[in-house]
Amino acid sequence: MKKNKICIIGAGYVGVSLACILDAQNNVCILDIDEEKVACINSSQSPVQDQSIANFFCGDDVSLVATNDPRIAFKNAKYFIIAVPTNFDEITQSFDTSSVSQVIESILELTSYGLIVIKSTVPSGYTSEVRTHFNSNRIIFSPEFLREGSALEDNLYPSRIIVGDESTFSQDFLELMEQAAMEIPTISKLMSSEEAETVKLFSNTYLAMRIAFFNELDSFAMANSLHSANVIEGVSADKRIGDYYNNPSFGYGGYCLPKDTKQLVKSYEGIPQTLINAIVSSNITRIKLIADTIIEKKPNKVGIYMLSMKKGSLNSRSSSVIGVIELLKESNIHIIIYEPFISDIPKSLGLLESNLTRFKETVDIIVCNRFADELADVRHKVFSRDIFNRD
Repeated sequence: MKKNKICIIGAGYVGVSLACILDAQNNVCILDIDEEKVACINSSQSPVQDQSIANFFCGDDVSLVATNDPRIAFKNAKYFIIAVPTNFDEITQSFDTSSVSQVIESILELTSYGLIVIKSTVPSGYTSEVRTHFNSNRIIFSPEFLREGSALEDNLYPSRIIVGDESTFSQDFLELMEQAAMEIPTISKLMSSEEAETVKLFSNTYLAMRIAFFNELDSFAMANSLHSANVIEGVSADKRIGDYYNNPSFGYGGYCLPKDTKQLVKSYEGIPQTLINAIVSSNITRIKLIADTIIEKKPNKVGIYMLSMKKGSLNSRSSSVIGVIELLKESNIHIIIYEPFISDIPKSLGLLESNLTRFKETVDIIVCNRFADELADVRHKVFSRDIFNRD
C-alpha cells in the first residue's frame, strides 16, 4: 500500500524527475498549467526530454497522474513540492519569485495541513520571508542539484540531500527522499533555510567559475598559439583540480548558471567581493572574444549549428551561442541557423535552414559550441572550442 499523497507543482525537469522516483512508494499528482504536459503525463509519456524519464513512463507500474486543477491536486496531500521556474529579472537584478509565492498562497488558501517544500531556486532569505509573510511554519526549502538530461539519475543517485529546516517534519521529508533514492548520499543534512538556499547558489556559481576558468585558459592558449588540450590535461592531472567540467565552450548558459550567478552578485550587496562579479564578467568577455575571433575571419555568411548548450539538449535559454549571434549581427554578418530540434526560434536571430546539406554548402564558417559527427565532412569550415568532445 502506498504511503503518502504527494502533490508536485511544476512539470519541468525537477518536478517530473521527482515524481518518477517518489511514485513507487507514494501517490503522486503533478499540477501544471500547461494542458499539453498534463495530457502527456496522463498518457504515460514524458513531458521533458530525458531518456531515463521516457523509459520510466514505459513501465507497467507507473501510477502518477497530472491535472491543472489545484483542488484535485491538493486534496489530502501530505507534501506539496514546488518546482516552478524562477527567472532572473534584469530590471530588479534578482529572481522573480512571484510564481512561487502564488503557489504557496494557493496551497495555504485551499489546505490546512501538509508540508510545503520549495524546490525552485530562490534568493537567500526568501523562505524565511514567506514564512513570516504568510504566518506559516509549513514552508521549508530543499535545493535540487540536477543536470539537464540526467535529472532522474541525479535524483536516484543524489550527490547530497539537503533540507532547509530543522523540524521533525523536515526530518520526515529528508527520510522520504532517502527512501526514494537507489543510493543514500554521503551527506544528508538538515540546516536553516537560508543556509540551504545559499548552498544552492554557491554550488552553481562554483560550476560557472570552473567553466569560466577553463574558458579563459583556452582564450590564453588561442592568443599564444598553444594547444589548449595539452595545457588543460596538464593542469587537470592534479587530483585537487580533476579532469571534469574543463572542456572549453563559448561560455556558460542554460537554465541555472547565468541566473544563479547574477542572483549571488545581488545577494552580496554590502559585502566586499570581487570573485563573484568576475565570474559573470568573464562569461561576457568570453562570448565577445569568440565573436571577435569569427569577425576577424571576415566571413560573408556564418552558419550556426544548433542553439542548445550541449548535446542531447533542447535548451537554448541564455545560450552563449545566442550571445555570439547578437554580436555578429551587430557587424552586419549574415546568419544562417541549422536547428532541427527547437521550433520557437525568433526570426530576428537569422535565416533558418532545415536542410543540413544545403546549410553546409551555403555558409563560409560553421559555428558550433559542441562538435557533431555529421559535420566531419566539412571540418575545415567549423569553428568550435570543443576540445574534448564532451560536456
